[in-house]
Amino acid sequence: MKRQFFLQLMATTSVSLVLGKSLVSCSAVNSQTSNKMDSSLSSDSSFFMPDEADRHLCTWMAFSANADIWGREYFTDVQDNLAKIARAIANYEPVKMLVRQEDYDIARAKCGSKVELIIASFDDLWMRDTGPVFVVNEEGEKAAIDFNFNGWGNKQDHDRDAEVAQFVAQKSGVPLINTKLVFEGGGVEVDGRGTAIVTESCIINDNRNPGWTKADCEEELKALLGLRKIIWLPGIKGADITDGHTDFYARFTSPGVVVVGYDPDRQSFDHEVTKKHIEILRSQTDAEGNKLEVVILEGPTKIRSGYDWDDFAAGYINFYVINGAVIAPEFGDRKADRKAKETLARLFPNRDIIQLNIDDIAAGGGGIHCTTQQEPLV
Repeated sequence: MKRQFFLQLMATTSVSLVLGKSLVSCSAVNSQTSNKMDSSLSSDSSFFMPDEADRHLCTWMAFSANADIWGREYFTDVQDNLAKIARAIANYEPVKMLVRQEDYDIARAKCGSKVELIIASFDDLWMRDTGPVFVVNEEGEKAAIDFNFNGWGNKQDHDRDAEVAQFVAQKSGVPLINTKLVFEGGGVEVDGRGTAIVTESCIINDNRNPGWTKADCEEELKALLGLRKIIWLPGIKGADITDGHTDFYARFTSPGVVVVGYDPDRQSFDHEVTKKHIEILRSQTDAEGNKLEVVILEGPTKIRSGYDWDDFAAGYINFYVINGAVIAPEFGDRKADRKAKETLARLFPNRDIIQLNIDDIAAGGGGIHCTTQQEPLV
């Protein structure tokens, strides 16, 4: 599960955060609350983040391959991978793809007519992190949270990516909920019933939230995402560009069932931490008090030739659940690929399991889930 630590350092860059909801108990922010939420929402609305397996209105993606970030050797191949993912999803649900004006024609040619292209300005392709996290309530209202993307702690240029969440919310026609918390969608996994899994290494980190305690982060996440319980995994700071996102470690597949990644490579920085995550999750219950069933999804032990193993995101946990299907990676390890598909088929018995070769995106440190963001149907 080794993930590339490719950086475009920004030592002098300052990010202007959109300030919104604040925590009285948090010393990192002042106690003055600024409610940026659209006034059309009822004051007693109780929003929550739904399960990814719930019905989607659409999937948001970004058709980007920034040569300054990725390097010329990956430029075209990464675009091909993005188009492959988008076409697979579009067979099951609508896809809305952000695209730069100068890339429109090539995006249309590669993605096909089923994918809706939307002209936008942005830096990179990781819509899971740059896009908003959508929330809903029982009244059928929907909103989008802007988690103030800062390039995973100012590790990469992100001036344009910092505006993507607001842009997507506007295009979706939903109000934007603001927070002073800096976070990414890849850092949280929910069951849609009040339970979340979050890695400490990502959110309790001075490169995102200096001065925030674990209790502060938990209070804010519970309020924003409608949570009753957060299961904390340690993750690892500094070993990859995300500081250890949850969506490379553990995912809910149904209420009370978690599939957790295991890195069998003893030389990998993820080997010991994935063992620790399994141990923690086996001891946990969900918000309802039900003991979690933990299913282990072991990573591959080899990948296709031509790729640097040390820089490759070789894990099956970064799958994406859509209407009627699960889009998952395969890496050329026939035994591990087959086992992953069989495991996902058992965990999602009423969905097609579609495995894709997305090696060029994996070589850049991410996976299928990282490139997508679901907008729920209400």
